[in-house]
Amino acid sequence: MQKPPQPQDFALKETSPKIGAGDKLSCTYDLVEQMQYLYVRVVKAKDLPGKDVTGSLDPYVEVKLGNYKGLTKHFEKKSNPEWNQVFAFSKDRIQASVLEVVVKDKDVVVDDFVGRVLFDLNEIPKRVPPDSPLAPQWYRLEDRKGDKAKGELMLAVWMGTQADEAFPDSWHSDAASVGPEAVGNIRSKVYLSPKLWYVRVNVIEAQDLIPNDKSRYPEVFVKVNLGNQFLRTRVSPSKTINPMWNEDLMFVVAEPFEEPLILTVEDRVGPNKDEILGRCVIPLQIVQRRLDHKPVNTRWYNLEKHVIIEGEQKKETKFASRIHLRVCLDGGYHVLDESTHYSSDLRPTAKQLWKSSIGILEVGVISAQGLMPMKTRDGRGTTDAYCVAKYGQKWIRTRTIVDSFAPKWNEQYTWEVFDPCTVITVGVFDNGHIQGGDKSGGLKDSRIGKVRIRLSTLEADRVYTHSYPLLVLHTSGVKKMGELQLAVRWRPRHPPHMDTRLSHADAAHPDELDEEFDTFPTSRSSDIVRMRYDRLRSIAGRVQTVVGDLATQGERFQNLLSWRDPRATTLFVTMCFIAAIVLYVTPFQVVCLLLGFYVLRHPRFRQKLPSVPLNFFRRLPARSDSLL
Repeated sequence: MQKPPQPQDFALKETSPKIGAGDKLSCTYDLVEQMQYLYVRVVKAKDLPGKDVTGSLDPYVEVKLGNYKGLTKHFEKKSNPEWNQVFAFSKDRIQASVLEVVVKDKDVVVDDFVGRVLFDLNEIPKRVPPDSPLAPQWYRLEDRKGDKAKGELMLAVWMGTQADEAFPDSWHSDAASVGPEAVGNIRSKVYLSPKLWYVRVNVIEAQDLIPNDKSRYPEVFVKVNLGNQFLRTRVSPSKTINPMWNEDLMFVVAEPFEEPLILTVEDRVGPNKDEILGRCVIPLQIVQRRLDHKPVNTRWYNLEKHVIIEGEQKKETKFASRIHLRVCLDGGYHVLDESTHYSSDLRPTAKQLWKSSIGILEVGVISAQGLMPMKTRDGRGTTDAYCVAKYGQKWIRTRTIVDSFAPKWNEQYTWEVFDPCTVITVGVFDNGHIQGGDKSGGLKDSRIGKVRIRLSTLEADRVYTHSYPLLVLHTSGVKKMGELQLAVRWRPRHPPHMDTRLSHADAAHPDELDEEFDTFPTSRSSDIVRMRYDRLRSIAGRVQTVVGDLATQGERFQNLLSWRDPRATTLFVTMCFIAAIVLYVTPFQVVCLLLGFYVLRHPRFRQKLPSVPLNFFRRLPARSDSLL
């Protein structure tokens, strides 16, 4: 049966953004739309005059372009300050013809004017990468009348694009409402996940343990701790002072190795009461790294026993018990830190085992449209959106576009690809760490939606652009939170996206959604829980019936040769013998021709009754007739 079409609002849409600029030299970002910016780098100042009564100065710089104004940090009592800050003004929002860079003195009541430098926007040079960055120059400060004032300011002013290396660390006019303390929370960033290792601990045995109560058989087990991970062995079946376990315990640890491996041998002296017989601390830096299937050598470790004397913990070393271990860092496997269905990296931990990369994945995060308000600010709904993309060990985060339901990022990133059977995930979030939001927003970033793209479905050396729906499952059903426009270097025939038909999320019953979002243990009434239990029983009954039917067919097929029904087995063996003779003496093409004629025979020669072989098969014995 053909599936019903997916709602058009939830479907994938092909787009045609103006990516690149035609001329390779004019834009190194060829998967995103080119965005023009006016860059102002404020480097430092010298010989600034004193303004206070004491002759000191608390200088800062104000970069003003029309209604947009950017501020540097201020220094206390310093006439030769150094800032080295970059400001970026979007060309689309420039509504002035003059750039004003003003040096001011920070004061309690009103900040004092020190001097300024004016630039005509028509005379500002344009930088085209890969040209070298524009070198800053010294500019003499002027007063409000245009006369020369005391002091000089080192600046660099140029027109560029988002491909400029100053772009990620610059203050943007798009975020003019963000305070200086929150600027670090809106900038684009690139992260690398720490390398993860499996720590395999094989607890073999212990010797010469000294229990406090020597009149009883000790019940000894080993507890192993690594950071916030705790595992333990079973109680040793040999209840002696030389217990044996031979158990494997597995942990996960990230580089750099900060936490040691701590083992304690404990004796269960009563219910919920354990006594420590010895302790061993193993730094992971000295643990052997295993890269293949060969086991590492075992080693004996001394167990230290700590006693408490007058409130102080002291080490007791009268006689050292020992524990026999095989400990290694297993680098031959990949530590799964994400779902196996959407894994972006399958390489083993040890870099020596990596294969060479098979290509480069390039993704352009262009824009989003129709985002929903995620919080309130000043009594109205707003969204401060940014994107996060993860593939392999590399995470990227775009800059935050403040107060926009249709943000334009136009940022491009690359990843090395080692396995095409992997998935890149791109998520859109609302930034909750920007000051000015109401308390309802909190300090937690909210997820708007995400997109997954499987690399094996893409064709190499092709660029494609699509607008992906951001779908989220709520208690009220599937909800579209907006659309995300991406450009990817490998183009698939049909780019995969979130398909509501596949999960039947668009046709889910309200009670099913309520059950999906219910807490554990349940918070619903006993009548609703009983109804859900009865529904689960009916589903389980149908599953059991289908599985029973499959088992019955398998038993019948087995009984063809088991001689449980001697006449049936005799007939089957005889027919197999005759069929073997016929196939041996008859050419294979003739057999296929006759079989084709039989399958395509006219309906007049067909019977509504089951065929003789099928009827024979259904009459074979099965164990179902032995059930109660």
